Amino acid sequence: MRRVTILGATGSIGQNTIDLIRRDPGAFDVVALTGGANIARLAEDARALGAGLAVTAYEDRLEELRAALSGTGIETAAGAEAIREAATRPADWVMSAIVGAAGLAPGLAALEQGATLALANKESLVCAGDLVLRTARAHGARILPVDSEHSAVFQALVGEDMAAVERVVITASGGAFRDWPLERLRGATVAEASSHPNWDMGQRITIDSASMFNKAMEIIEAKELFGIQPDQIEVLVHPESMIHAMVGFVDGALMAHVGPPDMRHAIGYALYWPERRGLPVERLDLAKIGQFTFRAPDEGRYPALRLAREVMTAGGLAGAVFNAAKERSLDHFIAGRIGFLDMAAVVETVLERYAGLRRNDDAAMTLDNVLLIDHLAREWADETAVKKAG
Repeated sequence: MRRVTILGATGSIGQNTIDLIRRDPGAFDVVALTGGANIARLAEDARALGAGLAVTAYEDRLEELRAALSGTGIETAAGAEAIREAATRPADWVMSAIVGAAGLAPGLAALEQGATLALANKESLVCAGDLVLRTARAHGARILPVDSEHSAVFQALVGEDMAAVERVVITASGGAFRDWPLERLRGATVAEASSHPNWDMGQRITIDSASMFNKAMEIIEAKELFGIQPDQIEVLVHPESMIHAMVGFVDGALMAHVGPPDMRHAIGYALYWPERRGLPVERLDLAKIGQFTFRAPDEGRYPALRLAREVMTAGGLAGAVFNAAKERSLDHFIAGRIGFLDMAAVVETVLERYAGLRRNDDAAMTLDNVLLIDHLAREWADETAVKKAG
C-alpha cells in the first residue's frame, strides 16, 4: 500500500487527486491532508480516506476542525508550521498543491524526507528552482510535474536524450479574454476574468490564465524543471486546450501530447508513475473535433510573458520577486483597487526596484533569503498598487 500525503487537499488539484484515490480503494494509505478555510470539505475527505492527520492553514479554525473530526481518531492541527510538519511525516508520494509561495517550505520538507513530490505548486520552482532541485538531489527524492503542460513535456521525453531536444512548446488557452480587443481589457472585471472557457479551476489561477501570468510562471518552471535555455521555450495560444505541450527534436520531429482538458490525466500519471493506469477521462474523438488551431501570443497584449523572460535572464532571486509581486497585484485586482492591466505594471515596477537593489546585494538562494525577498517584494507591490489606485 502506497503512503500518500496531499498538501492543498481542498483545492481543485487536491480534489481531483482525492477523486482518483477514492476510485482505487485499498491502494493508498493517506498519511495527511492539509487545506484552507473549507473545514467541512477537509473533514469529510479526511473521514472518507481514513487520513492520519488533517491540518488547516488557519489557526483560528482549529477548534472547528477538531469538532468536525471528533471521535474519528484523526489527529488535527493548524497553521503554517503544522502544514510543514505534515509534509515531514513518512510518505512515499506527496502532492504539492498549495497555491502560491506558501507551498515552498512544505514541498522542501517533503523532499528532505526523500519522498516523490508530485509538483502542482509551480511557485516552488519559480521562486527557488535551484534550491528545490538541490534539495531533491541531496535526499534522493524525485519531482514529478503535475501541471498539464509540464506533465506533457515529461511524458514526451520518456526514453529521449535531452541533448536531442531543440525546443519545448507550451500551449495556452488564452484565458477568458483571448478574443477581446486590447482596449476592452482596461475595463475587465474580476467576475469576467474569473470564468475560464475550457478549464474548471480556482479563481486565482483562472485570472492568472486570463492575464497569462500563469503561462509566464510555466515558462520559468519549464526552464528549471527540464534544464533548458529560455530561448528553447515557446508559447502558442491553442484555444481547444487539447494539445498540452510539444517537444521538438534536432531531427525536426515534433512530439505532441494530446488529451482532454482534465487535470486527472496529469495527476493520475504522477500518482501511478512509472506505470500507466486506466483513468476516468474522456477519450477524444479526433474526427469529431475536426481541427486544432494555434496562434502566436501577442506579448504587447500579454506583458507577463516578456517579464518572465526578463526574470530568467536575471536569475537569482528574481523569480521570487516576480511571484510575490504577481500574487499581491492579483490580490489588489480582486479587491477592486487596481485594474486588470495594472497587474503587469505593478510587477514590472517591483522587478525594476529589485534590479536596483540587486546591484548591491546578490543574496544566495536559501529558504530564508527567498522568504525575505518575498516579504520585501510584497511590500513594494502594495506600495505600487496604492500609488496606482490613488
